[in-house]
Formats: sequence, structure tokens, C-alpha cells
Amino acid sequence: MDTATLERPAVEARAPEPRWWTGTPPIDPAAFTIDCSGYAMDAGDQAANSELAIRMRAAFHDVGLVHLTNTRLTDLGDMRLFAKHVIESDMDYKGGANPRDALQPNVYEIGAPLPAFLHYHHEMAYVGRSTSMLGFLCKAAVPGKGATFVSDNVKATEALLDTEFGQKLKQHGLCYHRKLTDRRAFEGKEAVGVYNHWQKSMMTEDPAEAEAAAQARGLQTEWGPDGLLITRYYISGFEYFPQLDRNLLFSSMADDSVWFDAWPLVMELPHEERPLKLTFGNDEELTKEDIRLFIDIYDRFGMPIDWRVGDIGIVCNYRWAHGRPSIHLEREEKRELGVMIGKSFERVQDVDGKW
Repeated sequence: MDTATLERPAVEARAPEPRWWTGTPPIDPAAFTIDCSGYAMDAGDQAANSELAIRMRAAFHDVGLVHLTNTRLTDLGDMRLFAKHVIESDMDYKGGANPRDALQPNVYEIGAPLPAFLHYHHEMAYVGRSTSMLGFLCKAAVPGKGATFVSDNVKATEALLDTEFGQKLKQHGLCYHRKLTDRRAFEGKEAVGVYNHWQKSMMTEDPAEAEAAAQARGLQTEWGPDGLLITRYYISGFEYFPQLDRNLLFSSMADDSVWFDAWPLVMELPHEERPLKLTFGNDEELTKEDIRLFIDIYDRFGMPIDWRVGDIGIVCNYRWAHGRPSIHLEREEKRELGVMIGKSFERVQDVDGKW
């Protein structure tokens, strides 16, 4: 079956599809785009003190984004070497939500079907140990299709805190509800309703080790029918960012059932049966108006990063959220991004007086 041609199911809409941006970027792309056509992209440019390395680190420090273009690179391993000018430490994706497979050491596949649109989000906001940054390495691309969108989180934070919903989020925080299926329960069956098995998320086949890994990341756990691992995580919707000495928004509707509105084999499920759900930290449900505003806030400050083969993108997980619309390719077209997970940090949540 061609999942790109699947029609949306007759499930009541909980939220509108993101519009991604207003047509005007929140900052000038020249502030973070580096044209590499003048560089040899050899061992000299791979050196930590090279001109290219210094430019990359400066752009990341100043705006939290780097986009290398015209690199002429085709190998993910080579791209990874250049990304490491900024991504200094590699983090395992243990406890992650998306079902990612490793392509290279610390280079993972996207872990989401192309027809699914991915709401703006901060990577690994739903566990106690997150990542400060992530990188994208472009192995295959169709120009004009499959852009990644990034949203200015500093501006989104300011706009959200000016709303009643933002103040409620500040007061109560959030709870992330997640259901991880057991791979063994789906052997020989169509994976209807499967988002991620706990074996892949926790990187173990042992239920006790999986539960321990989840609890080590601050998750409350219980076992459900058919080996289902159910987790809950109560935490602030914001995170303190040391460089700017302020609390920034660190949550989005990506961790709710709306994440699956275009996800094959999951979108058919009623929202209450889907693998993810988001509530306020006092267990109060979000209203439709809350959900629409949460999506709209990021859309106001978004912009696209279009991909060409060899492009390298690095995103600060504090200062920018990322996502993408649905992608529908022709039979001969291909889009492949490798994902690097950067230096990890323990969530401190929000800090008093840093608003």
C-alpha cells in the first residue's frame, strides 16, 4: 500500500494542521547560512581551528542555528565530522519517542513516515534528560519538497506568556502520557496503532531494564495489557536556558494525540486510544482553544530550511523548535536525513525570577 495516498480517517479533529510560518522569516537566514562552495571540505576544514569551524560556532552561539550549503558531501560519516564542529558530545537516543534506527554512530533516521506532518517540538522534552542541540545531515533530497521548519522559541515564549493559556502553563506545567507497545504482541500482525515499541525506545529486550531506564529519566511507569508500558511525566512546560539566563518554552502539541493526525496506521484510532496524550500538570485537559493557540504560537515565528544533498543543519534545542509538513514524493524521488543528537543535559525546569 502506498501510504502517501492514504486518505484522512473520519476521526473528529482535535486540532488544525500547522500552517508553519507567516511567509516572513523571524530572522535573516544570512545570519546562520554558510555557503561552503569556497571551501575544499577536506581535512583542513575538518580541523577544530579552521575558518569554517570558527564560523559555524559563531553562528550557533549568536542565533542557535547553522546551515551549511554547497558542501558537495555525499557520505553521512563525512557530514558528521563537520557537524561535530558544533555538536561536541554525542547522546544516545535511549528513552526517545520516535522509532529511530542508527545509520552511523550517533546518526539516526528520522523515525517518522513521510506522509505524517510533525508538529513543532523540542527534542526529548518528555524525559528528564534532554539534548541541547541536534543536527540534520542531508543524504538525499528533492529541492522544494521536504523542508524542515524551525520556529524562534524566544519570540514564541514571549508571545505565549502574554496569554492566559501561557500563564496557566507556567503555573501548572504539563503531564506527558505515553503508551509504548510490546514488539512481541505484534509479531505476525499488522502494526495498527503502533508508534514505538518499548524495546526500541529503551534499547533493551528486558522488561525490568526497560522500566528502570524509564524511571531513570523521571518517568512514572506501569504495565498494561499485552505488555504495554505506560508512562507519565510531570514537568514544567518551560526550561531555563543558561546562555540567555531566562526560562524558555520547552513543550508543544507534538506530544499529544494530534501528533498522529496524518500518521499511517495510527491516525485511524480515536484520540483517546492513541499512544500520546498531553494534559496540564494538574491532570486537567487542554481545551480546543488551548491546543489551537499552542500550535499557532510556533507558526507565527517559523521559517523553512530547504535541503540539498550534503547540507548540514544544526539547531539549538532551547532557542528553536523544529517540525515539518507532510511529504509526498513521486516514485523516483527520495528524501533522507540523518539526525545527530547532541550534548545531553538534566532538566532543571523553570527558575524563579528568570521570566
